[in-house]
Amino acid sequence: MKSHTILSVLVVILLCTEAAIVHGADKGNKDNGNGNGNGNENENGKDKGKGAGNGDSEGKKKSNDDKKEKKDDEHYDNLSPTEKGQERAHCKAKGACYKQTLVCPSECPQRKPKSNKKQKGCHVNCGSKCEATCKWRKPKCDGYGSLCYDPRFVGGDGVMFYFHGAKDGNFAIVSDDKLQINAHFIGTRPLGRTRDFTWVQALAVMFDTHTLLIAANKVPHWDQNVDALTVQWDGKTVTVPHDGESEWRTGNDEERQVLVERTDDKNNIHVKISGLVEMYIRVRPIGEEENRVHKYQLPDDDAFAHLETQFKFINLSDHVEGVLGKTYQPGYVSPVKRGVAMPMMGGEDKYQTPYLFSTFCNACRFKRPSGSVASI
Repeated sequence: MKSHTILSVLVVILLCTEAAIVHGADKGNKDNGNGNGNGNENENGKDKGKGAGNGDSEGKKKSNDDKKEKKDDEHYDNLSPTEKGQERAHCKAKGACYKQTLVCPSECPQRKPKSNKKQKGCHVNCGSKCEATCKWRKPKCDGYGSLCYDPRFVGGDGVMFYFHGAKDGNFAIVSDDKLQINAHFIGTRPLGRTRDFTWVQALAVMFDTHTLLIAANKVPHWDQNVDALTVQWDGKTVTVPHDGESEWRTGNDEERQVLVERTDDKNNIHVKISGLVEMYIRVRPIGEEENRVHKYQLPDDDAFAHLETQFKFINLSDHVEGVLGKTYQPGYVSPVKRGVAMPMMGGEDKYQTPYLFSTFCNACRFKRPSGSVASI
């Protein structure tokens, strides 16, 4: 009897221990919201993402933190540089950084490197981070708000997903009260496939009565020394200079300032529309090796130049829509399947627009000001 009692006690202890281990592991997995969209990017642009980022807790926390940071991030006055040429900023944002002077590191003394665009720029953050750091001024395809490859997104919640759309289709990426961003998809469908391979060839950014178009030109063969980027403002092509400030901007009479600046000698730009959105954009082709590995079967006379973009949104509403926009809604829970190589996001029927510059889709929120007509 005694031995039976001892044995029973041991069984109970083992069961309790196992339950504790399982509970601990489960809790660790639920809290592991690191938002990894593990897409290792190399010069060939190969996407080696293995699955969706967990993103739930950390992603949402970062998204909420970003909203606050966007208000304080660049709230500063420019001061004269140091004797060594390092730019300085006097912070005006209320908080830990208030009235502090931040100095750009010697490794990146300028916010906008002029003589060498391949150099990192100085990023001044007068928000909670209160720091001046060196950053590449190019899109990060595994970062929040990114849209790259065939098309792979990382949402505002940190979760990675694919949205294939359709060849020659147009889809609302973001649609909110004050902003709509549509994307034009190019693609191909090899014999025997049931869906298109697609890439984003152009973006139409619409706000107020204006439209900014950024597009990759169709080129038969890729030459990295040739600019394959087109920028249009209200239907007219604008030239972004290569020298001096290497920037184009709207006049001071506009309610919102629009800045387009080169971040490399060719095919890389930074776009900023005050109070709405900031974008880092790069044009790149599908290389021969990439074509072979993924079995795209692309024609020989088209390099399929497309855009890789990372967005930073400012003051989105809680009801924002769009393929990417909805991932910035408070409390948003991604429906994509986790732990698979290509987590797919649907919604083509909700977000398809009749043409690139249309603000209409089944879920779109943006409307032009009453009585206005689109400028393109």
